[in-house]
Amino acid sequence: MGNQVLLCILYDYYGELLTNKQQQYFKDYYFENLSLSEMSENYDISRNAIHKNLKETEEKLFYYEEKLKLYEKNKKIKKIIDKLDDDLKNKILELI
Repeated sequence: MGNQVLLCILYDYYGELLTNKQQQYFKDYYFENLSLSEMSENYDISRNAIHKNLKETEEKLFYYEEKLKLYEKNKKIKKIIDKLDDDLKNKILELI
């Protein structure tokens, strides 16, 4: 899995823990596919400031996963669920 894909997954888990500015920059860059130059023009700040903010945001997302391990635990739970019989599997999936 690529780093960009992993960052987007981690954003789904931990995005609400970021500041509004971090969330907006992340969405613009990763989901809207805006370049640093486009974002710089939109927000009237330097490309370097946008780049620095994105790097800090990426580090935070990896830090949250390192400490909380929500994504890792979810993958393990899904592997366990896949081994269950269909009836029990469906009941559990309804709950999560």
